[in-house]
Amino acid sequence: MTSAVHSVGPLTPHLYAPDAVRPLRAKEHFLQADTQVELHQHPWPQLTFSTRGVIRLSTTDGSYIVPPSRAVWVPADVPHSISLMEYAELRTVYLHPWLGPHWERCEVLEISPLLRALMLALDTTPNGLPPADPHAAQRERWIAPLLVDELERATQIRIDVPLPADKRLRQLCETLLRNPAGRATLAERAAAIGASERTVARLFRDQMGMSWQQWRQQAVLAHALPLLARGMAVSQVAAASGYATDSAFCAMFKQATGKSPTAFQHRKKP
Repeated sequence: MTSAVHSVGPLTPHLYAPDAVRPLRAKEHFLQADTQVELHQHPWPQLTFSTRGVIRLSTTDGSYIVPPSRAVWVPADVPHSISLMEYAELRTVYLHPWLGPHWERCEVLEISPLLRALMLALDTTPNGLPPADPHAAQRERWIAPLLVDELERATQIRIDVPLPADKRLRQLCETLLRNPAGRATLAERAAAIGASERTVARLFRDQMGMSWQQWRQQAVLAHALPLLARGMAVSQVAAASGYATDSAFCAMFKQATGKSPTAFQHRKKP
């Protein structure tokens, strides 16, 4: 049986607004599986990661899959929502707009040990309450330049599923997203939308900046990660993702994420 999705509003970003005195603000939330944080935006950029659990952050242009070893950068004024695929300990760092980096699109980043330590060192007390650390503002000003430097050094990882502007191409993409197990060829999928395989391949390169095969891999990862997080066997996830063999699926998965599928399988909350 599929669990019901529990929708919640934005997680009180106004209580953590960064300013010149406190250019970095951090917050943490402990959220259950199947929680959906509704679409919202704010005038400062953010860095979001989960110390436990896989999350999906979505914008109007696509979705970004964020396992605990990664963080996702969201520029200022970008509408976004968050889906919890399992129980998650979610931490978000807000940055004052004058801080770098000034990336214009969302980015999934590898978290270095130093970057993780810096994010976890920030006080998470909201406005209106005395900080747990009385020197929080001073520490945030000290941490800010080092955290930004680590961000700019971080390796960018493609675990996102962009969606095209072209209506026919979007129809093709959404068909695969609804049924990742389907094994239709690109030629067959192109014919279904009244286009040639060559035209569709060109549209992927022009509009998505990647090939059909690369986009399909991203879509498969987006489909497979929540299934693994819920404890489904790797063989079942491989079949549900359109792979004929477990070994082919595992090879693709490890190449894309740096880890085997079993590394993302559900671990019960202590």
